[in-house]
Amino acid sequence: MESRSASRALGRAHLSHLPQRPLVNITFQDLTYTVQAGRSSKIILRSLNGDFRSGQLTAILGPSGAGKSSLLNILAGYRVNGSTGLISTNGLPRDLRQFRKMSRYIMQEDLLQPFITVLEAMSMAADLKLGSGVAKETKAVVVEEIIQLLRLGKARNTATERLSGGERKRLSIGLELLNNPPVIFLDEPTTGLDDVASSTCVSLLKRVARGGRTVICSLHTPSARLFAEFDHVYVVADGRCAYQGTSAGVVPFLNDLQLPCPKTYNPADFIIEVSSGEYGSHTERMVAAIENGKSEKWRDYAVVETLEEMEIEQLNTGGVEKHNYKHGSTAFQQFFVLLKRMLLQTLRNKNYLWLRVGLHLFLGIIVAMLFNKMGYDASKTLFNFGFCYACVIAMLYIPMMPVLLAFPTEVQLVKREYFNRWYGLKPYYAALVVSRTPATIFFSLIYLVIAYPVTSQPLEVARILMFTAICILVALISESMGTVISSMLSVVNSVFLGPAISVPLMLLAVYGIGSGDDPLPIVWRLARACSFLRYGIEGLVAAIYGPPRDDLICPSHVDICEYKNVRYFVKIMGMSGVSFWVDFGILTGMLLGMNLAGYYLLRQRLSPNYAFRAIKVIGNFVKTKMSAASG
Repeated sequence: MESRSASRALGRAHLSHLPQRPLVNITFQDLTYTVQAGRSSKIILRSLNGDFRSGQLTAILGPSGAGKSSLLNILAGYRVNGSTGLISTNGLPRDLRQFRKMSRYIMQEDLLQPFITVLEAMSMAADLKLGSGVAKETKAVVVEEIIQLLRLGKARNTATERLSGGERKRLSIGLELLNNPPVIFLDEPTTGLDDVASSTCVSLLKRVARGGRTVICSLHTPSARLFAEFDHVYVVADGRCAYQGTSAGVVPFLNDLQLPCPKTYNPADFIIEVSSGEYGSHTERMVAAIENGKSEKWRDYAVVETLEEMEIEQLNTGGVEKHNYKHGSTAFQQFFVLLKRMLLQTLRNKNYLWLRVGLHLFLGIIVAMLFNKMGYDASKTLFNFGFCYACVIAMLYIPMMPVLLAFPTEVQLVKREYFNRWYGLKPYYAALVVSRTPATIFFSLIYLVIAYPVTSQPLEVARILMFTAICILVALISESMGTVISSMLSVVNSVFLGPAISVPLMLLAVYGIGSGDDPLPIVWRLARACSFLRYGIEGLVAAIYGPPRDDLICPSHVDICEYKNVRYFVKIMGMSGVSFWVDFGILTGMLLGMNLAGYYLLRQRLSPNYAFRAIKVIGNFVKTKMSAASG
């Protein structure tokens, strides 16, 4: 009795300053899940029934392909399309929107924000989840309590990318504990961990459950020692429930079916092997004996330690619907926390920063040497136009390529944090744009400080500012275009599509140049108007050659300089009516539009609306028809 009281006190003391939440029991009846497989459909889950209670650590087991991950995803609300049946919380039909606010889903991949320490990650997560309503001192106490609970005290100042597998898993769990969610889902939390790390992780989850939370995790093949730690076991076989009850009840359950488990055998391995058909077709008997999850016979085979006192205390505070699960922080607070985190990560990624510095220096020197002293040389006016084109190409590729490589991975991180309601998407995207802008401007200036004066461009303050502004705008648009592409695609597809799209943009930018003021066909004028590189080149030409500017200097060893007169050269290039401020305004509008497009596509990636779902369905249908025709 004393040990039980001590255990209860321990469960509460370690999270003493967190907001109180009600206990949440999850039940489901006749849960069926169907997916489209080509022309036909495939049933993954078949009329499952189950009851997962608070204060208990629940394990979902089953052979590969049995449907345990699908069951976890549906219960967590991570996947809802194609599922039917009734899911209830505390006896009432589940309100999915409310349920997502009070539950947290820790995925199998331990995706953590890089270049920040454990303490910084916990503190920033506390700021995002608890907001200004909780005092700074209280947040520090909460963070310290969880760090001690996670046994991460020695790693508090260690960067997340240097943590061991077990430490990464524990930190992933701790980040979701900060606002004390009543329900926690984990997808194979012990995968990739050794026996010691797995034991530590399961012990932590059990203590978390003892604090009055519903903790549900899917597992692959736990050891006998780990298996005994679970209060509740749910075995899925061929999409049906083959067992539901305590871990200690597995062996008696199998004995009742004349399937005795050898004394030296792991019960978890044995029941999975039996349910997968290694000892004959016994799945139907198991499902019938447990009534596909309806039977409670083995639920209390061994009475597990519960938290009766805590249940009474917390349930008296009100039901699920009476609790507020809104973001603890406002949109502005989220923006500033995320901006701080992003800037800190950028400054600490020194290898990447030095690489970009070196690359801009290298390109600046190369371009400066290729176009050395051509700015005032009337015999090389066309080459100087090539300098403008080279600047636009440099501002296109250098900012875009890193985004194509890095942002698809960032999307996976955002997907986890956004689904677990760390922040809203608007504050995140605003912080992303603002955090990138200073670095892009700084690196662009490194290139221009070398290339502009060495190529003998006009050293007038107004022209320098105009030239710089256009280059920076092109760089920012290119970076945003990389975000638009990589927000919907994988790394491989993004790196392929980005340069592929850039080719027509570069061709359209110079299409029609040299034809004078003769109008192009309307089709090509419209196509050219879609290329932001065209406005970039026009803006650079207007900055360098716009009036008032005197004639260029013709070298003494050259007899005739055809493009000595600036106005004549601009007319021949087909840019006599170009206005710098028009180009500047269009580029600014394109930058805004590109950022809005990136935000919209990212939102559709994370929570698609009906139009995007319809497009996806149509795309899958067309793909199926094409593959069937080719077959």
